[in-house]
Amino acid sequence: MDQHTPPKKMGRLAAAAVFATALEWFDFLIYATAAALVFGHLFFPSVSPVAGTLASFATFAVGFVARPLGGIIAGHVGDRFGRKPPLVAAMLLMGVATFAIGVLPGYATIGIWAPVLLVVARLVQGLGVGAQWGGAALLLTEHAPVERRGFYGSLVQTGAIAGAVAGNLFFLLLTTILSEEQFVAWGWRVPFLSGLALVLIGAYVQLKIEDTPVFHDLQQRSAASRRDAGLRKAPLVQAVRHYWREILQAAGAFFVVNATFYILISGMLSYATTQVGMSRSAILWCVMGAGLTQVVSMPFFGGLTDRMGSRKKLYLTGTVLMAVWAFPMFLLIDTGSLPLVFLALLVGFTIHATMYGPQATLYAEMFPADVRYSGASLGYQFASVFAGGLAPFIMTALLAGTGASWSVALYIIATSVVTFVAVATLKERYRRDLYETSDAEAAGTVAASG
Repeated sequence: MDQHTPPKKMGRLAAAAVFATALEWFDFLIYATAAALVFGHLFFPSVSPVAGTLASFATFAVGFVARPLGGIIAGHVGDRFGRKPPLVAAMLLMGVATFAIGVLPGYATIGIWAPVLLVVARLVQGLGVGAQWGGAALLLTEHAPVERRGFYGSLVQTGAIAGAVAGNLFFLLLTTILSEEQFVAWGWRVPFLSGLALVLIGAYVQLKIEDTPVFHDLQQRSAASRRDAGLRKAPLVQAVRHYWREILQAAGAFFVVNATFYILISGMLSYATTQVGMSRSAILWCVMGAGLTQVVSMPFFGGLTDRMGSRKKLYLTGTVLMAVWAFPMFLLIDTGSLPLVFLALLVGFTIHATMYGPQATLYAEMFPADVRYSGASLGYQFASVFAGGLAPFIMTALLAGTGASWSVALYIIATSVVTFVAVATLKERYRRDLYETSDAEAAGTVAASG
């Protein structure tokens, strides 16, 4: 069965999904910048600077611990009741939690309650972003024409990087126009207050989005047959029971992608300012400028897979290139030269885009319609705990333990190996019929074996 969403409507859906995703990830990722720059001093002042940075990155990682739970809940709701409801809830959760961080007093004011409440707010942020990704990815891939599925799926990822770049830009402007004292005292709070805008604008945008034709088809077939054809009572159980291998492969595929992303956008901020001696504004400009190129490179690589006839081949190529680039990247950054640091990050972000661009479509094609939200979300969010959330923490710990960047390069290579094995072993399902359910897939397997 093919999809026939008109191009004009597809454009509106894409714009809405990218905008909503950018707002969601802006709120989630400004925490990463604040953790690198101010949270250690404000919320953990009684420990050493290195320990304070580690503690602030640990609270950053807490949000990733909550992401699988958000993905589990959203996957269940999304597979049973539609792709749209979890998206609306995710936006509301993220907006409220982000605003709460913006008004949270520091350790000097309320003592131990400051880091405790910070952790609680971060957990809620994790629930929100964990619920959001799967829905946004399926919103576009399940609406998209099959011949452009890779391109439209990449736009969800583009929204994430746009949110990250916007967060860095916001902090860059603040550090430029404010003194150090003003920034530490109140300036860092301004980006977090944008959470209210996410509640208002994000909820409005998401409520205007029509659910996907794939889910509507599932509903119609279920009503017609008077049974749960495609609409499982427990899609999460179905996904884990019958597609655990695909979930593990999806998680492994995300390892190097997520780890390097947070090393590039967060870990590098702390490393370049404390170890290399670069100014805060200089490294923010480098990260922002290099990261912004993904707004172009990710749709390019996503669309390239539509023409290549494979998502898997490009993904594997990017995995190898990231492992190869790990040592040269840090050698360039360690020079402290602005052009060389920018070059190192630019190449890193470009290689990253070869994997992150086609990832949403790769995941959508790995699972049948009735368990797709659950399966894709589980793989994506569980990997985010062990790869993404811990990456800046691991990077800081490795640098503190070895005093040299080669240890972080080895860490990137190790995650590349995990991803290469996961992607190499998964079954290529290029341009699969997204309307296919697990029942149809099982029947096909039985017929083939018979």
